[in-house]
Amino acid sequence: MAIKFQYNKTSLGEMRKKLQMRQRALPTIKSKESALRLEVKKARDMAEDAEKRLEELLGRYEYMAALWSEFDWGLLRVGGVDIRETKIAGVRIPVLGEIRFEEKSYDLFSSPVWFADGVALLKEIARLGIEGAVYRRKTEVLDHARKKTTQKVNLYEKVQIPGYEAAILKIKRFLEDEENLSKSAQKIVKNKHEHEGTEAL
Repeated sequence: MAIKFQYNKTSLGEMRKKLQMRQRALPTIKSKESALRLEVKKARDMAEDAEKRLEELLGRYEYMAALWSEFDWGLLRVGGVDIRETKIAGVRIPVLGEIRFEEKSYDLFSSPVWFADGVALLKEIARLGIEGAVYRRKTEVLDHARKKTTQKVNLYEKVQIPGYEAAILKIKRFLEDEENLSKSAQKIVKNKHEHEGTEAL
């Protein structure tokens, strides 16, 4: 990205302001990046933990697999999931609230004894699945924000700050050269006038 500037004092002042603004903002952006990096890791760990607990739960009840053919799948369904939003380092992320289940009543005497355990197990499976999905989404959102913040840090550190510093140096050198040329021209004119003044006498 080429930084546009003019060789004058006004442009020099503008370049200094832009440089100072970026230098002051850089530590804040860096701390936001490290905070987001930490939150991404936490969210990823939580998603993996939910998936691991789900696998363990399914493994514990694998012996019941044959019984599920008798189960009435209409007994339980997810009625709603409350997902709120909160901000971490200026980024809106989903937070899992309440999960509501809708249970259909069934005859305890004519239904198999294990149906009550089956309903409780399905609730836990659904809860862990939803929890894992929310944490995965949270990870995606935070990781996207972290990547954008990293890009901004790199833009400031590697492109804009060095670019403004180089522009300021070029303008300063130009203005110094211009001033030196002006002083030299004044000396030449002064010497010429003095030389002409001494010849007239």
